[in-house]
Order: sequence, then structure tokens, then C-alpha cells
Amino acid sequence: MTAPPCPGDLLVIDGRASVQFAGDRALTFRVVCVSDQPTYQGWVWLTGYVLNRRGDATAKREVFVQLAGLRPAVPVTPTQAGRRRPARARR
Repeated sequence: MTAPPCPGDLLVIDGRASVQFAGDRALTFRVVCVSDQPTYQGWVWLTGYVLNRRGDATAKREVFVQLAGLRPAVPVTPTQAGRRRPARARR
């Protein structure tokens, strides 16, 4: 990525974006806010939510990452097992 992400974007934040997210510390991250605070060129502060494998938000975080290392994540789609069935009407 060369342009800052937008609120609502779903990203993979791993070692390419910052050394602190290398290996098993990688995150799937839903962007809520992009800071306009001045930083080093090519870096940005992002506020958002860490998502688990099911797509549920587990923590709110603020991260400092390189734009060039950010990648779009594949959206998580609910499985049939995760969906609730509508209640049956009684007769």
C-alpha cells in the first residue's frame, strides 16, 4: 500500500509492516481511524480492532506501521455452523 488505508479497511499487519508483528504476532486488523499526526515518511498510526479467525473483534489497538508493508486481508465469512437458525413458530 502506498496511500493510507481508510476506516473500515481490513488489513493483515505482520512483519512486513513492523518488526513487532513478525511471526505469530501477526494481526488481522479492522481500521477505525487513521491519525493525521506527523510521523516518519512512509509510516502511519492506525487505530482499530484486532479480529480473531471468526471475524470477531477481540481488542482495540493503536499501531504504528509502514504503509508499504500493509496488505488487504481476505474478509471472514460466517460458516453455516456459526449461523443461528430462525426459531420455528409454534402452531
